[in-house]
Amino acid sequence: MSTEFDLYVAVREKMVREQIVARGIKNQQVIDACRKVPRHKFLDVKFLPEAYSDHPLPLVQGQTISQPYIVALMTELLELYGNEKVLEIGTGSGYQTAILAELADTVHSVERIPELSQAARQTLAELGYKNIELHIGDGSTGWQEQAPYDRIIVTASAPNIPQPLLDQLKENGKIVIPLGSNFGQDLVVGEKHKGELKIFNYGKVVFVPLLGAFGWHEEKEQ
Repeated sequence: MSTEFDLYVAVREKMVREQIVARGIKNQQVIDACRKVPRHKFLDVKFLPEAYSDHPLPLVQGQTISQPYIVALMTELLELYGNEKVLEIGTGSGYQTAILAELADTVHSVERIPELSQAARQTLAELGYKNIELHIGDGSTGWQEQAPYDRIIVTASAPNIPQPLLDQLKENGKIVIPLGSNFGQDLVVGEKHKGELKIFNYGKVVFVPLLGAFGWHEEKEQ
């Protein structure tokens, strides 16, 4: 048991050093969270050898767990200070959720696929997280019951920023979301001031589509 533990610690440290710090992630809290959270716990056993590799990995129903660097980048762009209520759209494996929970006060995460949400719930509970609330539903409509949110992160690409998410974002809050289709996506940050968003573009990314009432209605529309 100790040998396996030591192996994952070493591999995770290598991931942080070569994939995250080397690519310019500077927020020490984000770096520490990536160093701490056991990514391999969120994967099917057959993918364990690739748990800390520099690429996304498959989940059920065509979903993915994002590349470690992208998880770190999106988290850094949120600019979390520890007292925020965060809305995550797309729980997926729960790995990004855990990273957020290390840095925020409360995380509400919405997943449309019950199987994924249930698996994430079990893993997050086993790891002892107490500041996460998981919900099943159409993430493109947000989660109105706990709005407003200081930060919103969307881990699937949308054609535009869904209006419900804008409505549920606090004044001076930030949303991080990939925008675009399978033919090209941009990772953007929106900062809300006086009800309007100021948009910043952080380059090309590849995500699965955000399906829902305020996202893509059919995958063929990509």
